[in-house]
Amino acid sequence: MEHFYVITNPTRDSQQKTAGFIRKYLEGRGKTCFVDAGTPKTGGEGYTYQIQAGGQADCILVLGGDGTLLQAAIDLAARDIPFLGINMGTLGFLTEVNQSGIEDALENLIQGKYQIEKRMMLCGKSYHSEGIMDQARALNDIVITRKGSLEIINFNIYVNGQFLHRYHADGVIASTPTGSTGYNLSAGGPIVEPKAEVILLTPICPHSMHNRSIVLSPRDKVTVEIERHRDGRELAVEAIFDGCHKVTLRTGDRIEVKKSEKTTEIVKLSQVSFLEALHRKLSD
Repeated sequence: MEHFYVITNPTRDSQQKTAGFIRKYLEGRGKTCFVDAGTPKTGGEGYTYQIQAGGQADCILVLGGDGTLLQAAIDLAARDIPFLGINMGTLGFLTEVNQSGIEDALENLIQGKYQIEKRMMLCGKSYHSEGIMDQARALNDIVITRKGSLEIINFNIYVNGQFLHRYHADGVIASTPTGSTGYNLSAGGPIVEPKAEVILLTPICPHSMHNRSIVLSPRDKVTVEIERHRDGRELAVEAIFDGCHKVTLRTGDRIEVKKSEKTTEIVKLSQVSFLEALHRKLSD
């Protein structure tokens, strides 16, 4: 690898000390390195990232937590550049390098001592009566949940056009294997090896005696259709992509979720297996 692009979370690396160390180290080894502290999102929390046209990068180093890497993966999915996450937060499943291991990690990248895993992504298209209104990708999950009020929502789920179930719940999570250790896990969903290719559906606090996740093929298309409230009022819910991108859905609207044609490439330096890493995370 010769060209590096560093994305740093300005709240975790406020003075860019870590990003500056990485740039100095790489340039000292004859490599090129550009640092991006992000652009604040318009009308929302967090930052967005975009490599300028013509910019070269063999690897994107992400300084922050899983949230920073997820945002970067969404913004830069079309570039097909592998990511290495450097954890400057707390619990991280995507950011495998700690601050104390940065120098060793950079050496491994320079010497070609790494592997690249391709992770499945989801694509979500939202529709209202006049047609498509939004489209976005997610590496972890797409969460359809109530907006504002604390009342439950009613929605129908179809798989490949066939009716599956009508839910009364706080929402539903459509997750990738990578996202299985996120909100899906907190909601009682299964943990899936991240290199697998399946779509997980996990209801959020359903008003039912049945609270089970459903594991679907990556070839399936899931449709979530928003119904009226039990008393006939219209409902407003949100579809949230990796906690970053949000779109409002109302009664009669629907969102279609399927496997994206894009993948996220994750650089793996450690020989530690997923199960061993999972054991360590769950034991913290």
